[in-house]
Amino acid sequence: MPGPLSRRHFMASAAAAGAAVTFPSSARSSMAVDEIGIGFISCGGRAGGHMGVFGKMSDVNVTALCDPDEGRLGSAQKRFNKAKGYTDLRKLLEDSSVDAVVVATTNHWHCLASIWAMEAGKDVYVEKPLSHSQWEGEQTVLAARKYNRICQVGTQQRSDPMQAEIKKFLHEDKALGQILHARVNRYGVRGAIGKRDTPLKISDSVNYDLWLGPAQDKPIFRNKLQYDWHWDFNTGSGEMGNWGVHVLDDLRNNVFQDSVRLPQRIFGGGGRVAWNDAGDTPNVHFVGFDTGSIPVVIGLTNLTAGKGGKGSPRHPGPGSGYIAYCEGGRLEGQRGRAAAFDKDGKKIKDFRGNSGGGHQRNFIDAVRSRNISSLNADVEVGHLSTGWCNLANIAFQAGRPFRMEDSNQLPNQHGIWQDLVKSMQEHLDSHDVAITSDQVKLSPVLTIDPETDRFTGAGADAANAFIKRQYRAPYVVPEIG
Repeated sequence: MPGPLSRRHFMASAAAAGAAVTFPSSARSSMAVDEIGIGFISCGGRAGGHMGVFGKMSDVNVTALCDPDEGRLGSAQKRFNKAKGYTDLRKLLEDSSVDAVVVATTNHWHCLASIWAMEAGKDVYVEKPLSHSQWEGEQTVLAARKYNRICQVGTQQRSDPMQAEIKKFLHEDKALGQILHARVNRYGVRGAIGKRDTPLKISDSVNYDLWLGPAQDKPIFRNKLQYDWHWDFNTGSGEMGNWGVHVLDDLRNNVFQDSVRLPQRIFGGGGRVAWNDAGDTPNVHFVGFDTGSIPVVIGLTNLTAGKGGKGSPRHPGPGSGYIAYCEGGRLEGQRGRAAAFDKDGKKIKDFRGNSGGGHQRNFIDAVRSRNISSLNADVEVGHLSTGWCNLANIAFQAGRPFRMEDSNQLPNQHGIWQDLVKSMQEHLDSHDVAITSDQVKLSPVLTIDPETDRFTGAGADAANAFIKRQYRAPYVVPEIG
């Protein structure tokens, strides 16, 4: 089992982040200049969105671009024709014009690219999910502290002023009374990614060794290299790491005010069903979290409401968001808006949000001030929110064939786990998939040791095997001492 990052380490780093930390002026030269030099590690779709924000900032200069796909790199260079272009991120990190980097790579590159950047003295804005496995997220937190770097994770809802209004409403005003339990949703229809008879031929314009990086060199049987890597555990984290991290981060922020680092126990099931494609991440995923206080479940599906349908199945609350069920009603939150309802279902308050480019602006301001506590999504916050997703994926990966008699092992959940399982059973039935078929898995109830952030007890050996991945040399995430 990989060595754990003890809770003591996290407590120490959290204390450091909670203070107004100022690094020595020798740690960074860019504070004295008018413009912060930004380098982009990856020039794909998400990076393009960031380019649109950072590129408009008067105190930012896009000085370097990197992508192992020469086509993507070339398109980005047309947009920023004075920026230097690289296919190897290690060369970009040697560029003295780069003060900070935006890491918007495939998920499996996030941590290694971020750590290498911080070792090179660069600050980092890294896309969500922070990590592809829990251990490498721990190393990224330690790297940020060791090298005194600013590291922001791209859960941009953290920079929406609406979140502070919601927390005041729920926790200071206690307008709905005590929060009893919570549900998180990601109901968004996607399609199959295909299943080839022969491996996908990689274009000569892609340096595949660099694209693959830390991942294992396995043949790809889907139809496209880009984007659909999300649905391959070798390179991606499935929908749980794609949208799940956003909605679970909102939950941690607004319902728990970050007081719950990781759940105490986790119980989950799901499968990749109906499509018969080359993906191996679940397209139906349902998980219960025992937090020690407020019970939480998440339901996720990429399937339609039924065979031949187009929209998502019916569900309570927003399709991508959360519901806080309270003594006096409920609050439904999602990106950009939220609404509170009384016990009779009458809407009593609306919230309107606008994150805009605030998250990127928050990062640049922190790069200038060197104040970690000013970050809205410091690397440790991002690591813990990503951790809920990593653990949910582990529950699926360490699962065994679903048996109904095993599914009632989460007591004191206000019935929300049982309701979720029932709704998922009906949803699967609509696609002619029995929840008890060998296509659907269910984990044992997995316990997390709060001192080590590792699994303990029943099922621990199988689950801990997924805490750290096997890296392909020389693209190995280092253990940070």
